[in-house]
Amino acid sequence: MNTPQLHAVRGEILHFIANPASAGESALEHFADGVLVLRDGHVAELGPAPELLARLPAELPLTDYRGKLILPGFVDTHIHYAQTDIIASHGEQLLAWLEKYTFPAEARFADPAHARNVASFFCDELLRNGTTTALAFATVHAASVDALFEAALERRMRMISGKVLMDRHCPDFLRDTATGGYAESKALIERWHGRDRLQYAVTPRFAATSSPEQMTLAGRLYAEHPGIYLQSHVAENQGEVAWVAGLYPEARSYLDVYDRYGQLGMRSVYAHCIWLDDTDRRRMAETGAAISFCPTSNLFLGSGLFDLGRANELGLRVGLGTDVGAGTSFSMLQTLNEAYKVLQLKGQKLPAASAFHLATLGGAHSLYLDDRVGNFLPGKEADFVVLDPQATPLLARRMACAQTLDERLFVLMMLGDDRAVAATHVMGEARWQRPG
Repeated sequence: MNTPQLHAVRGEILHFIANPASAGESALEHFADGVLVLRDGHVAELGPAPELLARLPAELPLTDYRGKLILPGFVDTHIHYAQTDIIASHGEQLLAWLEKYTFPAEARFADPAHARNVASFFCDELLRNGTTTALAFATVHAASVDALFEAALERRMRMISGKVLMDRHCPDFLRDTATGGYAESKALIERWHGRDRLQYAVTPRFAATSSPEQMTLAGRLYAEHPGIYLQSHVAENQGEVAWVAGLYPEARSYLDVYDRYGQLGMRSVYAHCIWLDDTDRRRMAETGAAISFCPTSNLFLGSGLFDLGRANELGLRVGLGTDVGAGTSFSMLQTLNEAYKVLQLKGQKLPAASAFHLATLGGAHSLYLDDRVGNFLPGKEADFVVLDPQATPLLARRMACAQTLDERLFVLMMLGDDRAVAATHVMGEARWQRPG
């Protein structure tokens, strides 16, 4: 019998057990000097350091992060790994962006060696930014999915991904067929879904690039494999909304297209959702579908401003997405920075506690993973990020003036970026550590 592997981590610890928007201060647990006890990569116990250290074995291995803030690993609910190399490409809105930058970049993933190279960099970059769970788009190439899952498996990350389905209104070199896409997706599901911490997502790019036949088969895949995900885009850009309306005149709305093809439900995640009405929002809430709020890409592409307040009022599941490569940073801290500004323009506030909940437990909840990740309750997978509030001279100076935990969190999300990440642990093991 294997002896359980025990380990302890000490530092300032913060996690959420509920949504601060509804539960207030009782939503979070904070230990100015805390200890996280890990057993075989899972959380065994959490509490104040003096109390726990007094009864833990003296020889128990202890990693000391005092002076730093330990949070659950960040959850990125929408990102395109194949667009890593086109981040920060100038000057287009959504549809032109796809034609000019995205499709040529994704064509390169016909080469498995290129896919492996990008996948390795992508996973390392997520970890360097404190992200341990991600829902990611691959490309139409089955080998692109294999490459990403292989890289995530090596690092033991929790990764959800799938082959893009796209059989019309795209270049010939990226076009699949409805039946071919179905067959390839099914084979990938059988190969990868449920393997270690990997899960599969049926991935129609968006309604405009899939024929009615392909949309039917995507819905069938989603129904045939309980427990898998479905990811797509909806109502990101007004030109896109008008285009889809012309392609599907029978549908009440853009979202209704997906609904008609059986693609709304638990573990279906739609990026953007800017140009929705309340009928759409209520339909998402009642089916259990989730929204990925992608503020940096929405600003970068000039798409519009997401209404988080209304989504919360109607009880929708909402997570945060970096949406690299139209999104401009892998950093969830910088993404929270932009989310705050988007909501300011909407006349809404984003308190720091709500922001960090969105990036951790809220994201996990939107992906139906809050029973596994997102906080430090006993039994959860021990994914966490260690943030250094002294990482830059400006951060250190501003932190010296901060009076409360809430103020310190707000400073971190406004001034922090990858430099603030001191370490990232996956299943208890340090998978990235800042040099020096």
